[in-house]
Amino acid sequence: MRQTSLRPTAWPRSPRYPYVSGALLAALAAAEVLHARITSTAVLATLPFVVLPLLWRRREPRVGLLVVPAALLNFLFRPELLLTAAVAGVMGLYTLARHRVLHPALLSAGAITGSTLVNAGHVAMGVYDLGGRAPAVGADGSLSYFTESFVLAVGVVATVGLADATRSREESRQAREAAQRELIAMERRHAAAQERAAIARELHDIVAHSVSVIAVQAESATYTTPDLSPPARDGFQQIASSARSALTELRRLLSVLRADEAGAQEAAPVVPQPTLDSLGALLEAHRSGGGEVSLHTTGTRPAVLPPSLELTVYRIVQEALTNARRHARGAAVDIRLTYAEDEVRLRITDDGPGPRTPRLDAGGHGLSGMRERANLLGGHLTCGPAGPGGGFLIEAELPVRAGARNFAEGVYE
Repeated sequence: MRQTSLRPTAWPRSPRYPYVSGALLAALAAAEVLHARITSTAVLATLPFVVLPLLWRRREPRVGLLVVPAALLNFLFRPELLLTAAVAGVMGLYTLARHRVLHPALLSAGAITGSTLVNAGHVAMGVYDLGGRAPAVGADGSLSYFTESFVLAVGVVATVGLADATRSREESRQAREAAQRELIAMERRHAAAQERAAIARELHDIVAHSVSVIAVQAESATYTTPDLSPPARDGFQQIASSARSALTELRRLLSVLRADEAGAQEAAPVVPQPTLDSLGALLEAHRSGGGEVSLHTTGTRPAVLPPSLELTVYRIVQEALTNARRHARGAAVDIRLTYAEDEVRLRITDDGPGPRTPRLDAGGHGLSGMRERANLLGGHLTCGPAGPGGGFLIEAELPVRAGARNFAEGVYE
C-alpha cells in the first residue's frame, strides 16, 4: 500500500462528533468504574489517557498511539473495563488507520502483538481460573486461553481494514472530482480558444474588406484625379502597395485560422459578416421556426458604427435566440436595442422557466462566447434570471468609440 502524509482527509461527520463520542465514552467508563467499584489509583489515573485524547483525534490523529496502548494496559489490569477498553481501542485504531499514521500492516501487527501480550498476562494472572474448574470450551479447557487473542485479533484486522478501505474510497472520490474539474477547465479553455479564433476570423473578414477598398481607391485615384503631381501619384501608389501587402498577410492568417482539425490548409471562402441590418432576417428565421420575438429600438442609430460592434450585437442576439429555442422552447423573446452617444446597450429577455441552477457561470460555451465578444470590445455582458417569475436576462453594454481599437488589440496582441 502507498504511504501518505499525516494530513487528515475529509471526514463525513459533523465537527462536533469527536466531542459527542468522547462524552459518551467517558460516561461508559464512569459507569464501568462504578459498577466494578474500582478504587485503584493507578487505574483511575491512567483511565483519562484512554478517553480524553480521543477528543483531538481529528486535529492530531497521532493521539491514537497513546490511546491504544493505554486501553490495552487498563484492560490487562482490570478486565472489568472491557467495554471502555474495546470502544476506545477501536476508535484509536480507526483514527490511526484512517489517517495512515502507520502502515496498515505495521499497525495491525503491533495491535495484534499487544493483544496477545494482554492475553498472556491474563493467563499468568489467573483471570481464567474459575476455582480450579476449567471453562467448558475445550476438553481440557486449553482452547479458552486463546479465545481472547483470537477475538482481539479479528477486531484489530476488521477495524484497520474498514478504516483503510474508507480512506481509499475517499482518495478515489477526491481523485475523480479533481479529474472532473480539470476536464471541465480544459473544455472551457478549448471553447474559449475556439471562440477567440472565430472572432479573429470574423475580424479578419471585416478588415480585409476595408483594406481592399483602400487599395482600390488609392490605385484608382492616380487615374481619376486630374493634375495630380508626381509625388502625390507616387504616394497613392505606395498606399495601394502597402494595402495589397497587408491584404496578403491577412489572407495568409485567415488560411491558418480556418484550417480544419484534420490539418487541411485550404482556407474557407471569405464571406461578408453580418451587420445590424441583418437582424431582420435573423428574427424572421427565428419566427419561421415557431419562435416568438420582438425588437424594440430606442435612440438614434449613428451614421457609422464600427463593423466589429455591429457583428458583436448580431452574434449576441443570434446566440440568445439559439439558447431560447434550446432551453425555453415556445418562450417569447424581447430584444431592446438602445443607441446612446458613446455606447450601444442590448437587453434580451424571455419568459421561459429561467436557469435551473443559481450558478450562472456554469452555463454552456455560448454564454462564455458572448462575454468574450463583449470584453474584447471593451464592454461587458451580464446574464442571469430575469426575475422571481422565471425567464432569462442578457444585458450588454458596448462602447462605440473604443470598440474597434479594443477589439483588434484583444485579438492580435
